[in-house]
Amino acid sequence: MEPVRQHHDAFRVAGLTIRTTNREESDPATARIGKLWGRFFGEETYASTPDRTGDARIFSVYSAYESDAHSAFDVTAGVAVSGGDGSLPVEAGDYLVFNGQGQMPQMVIATWERIWQYFEAHPEVARRYRSDFEAYEGPDKVAIHIGVS
Repeated sequence: MEPVRQHHDAFRVAGLTIRTTNREESDPATARIGKLWGRFFGEETYASTPDRTGDARIFSVYSAYESDAHSAFDVTAGVAVSGGDGSLPVEAGDYLVFNGQGQMPQMVIATWERIWQYFEAHPEVARRYRSDFEAYEGPDKVAIHIGVS
């Protein structure tokens, strides 16, 4: 399934953040993202975050890229907020949206594999590596937004 190109306005997310690499995430001994989500739900961060907007989705924002998909980046598990200390801006711009549905976490992993395959097959499409995000509309449905030029 081909992604859909959409333009998004800027918005802000607040939650919990870790720094990682795709290499670290491929090894269960060094993977951090699963633990981040365990903490996010275990501490009920989604319910206790101040300045929350009416957007009920849960977000995972990829930001502060060192350079590209092979280097370090931040991952923030959070919710949309109107502002506040520590909130993270998600840039306005064009995004390719890849949709996934199914059992977690396999569904998200499979969607990311589709994303990497898409960009390998389409080198003319340039990723921005500024802010990308996953928007969860339920426990089995995600839309992954990849910033493009």
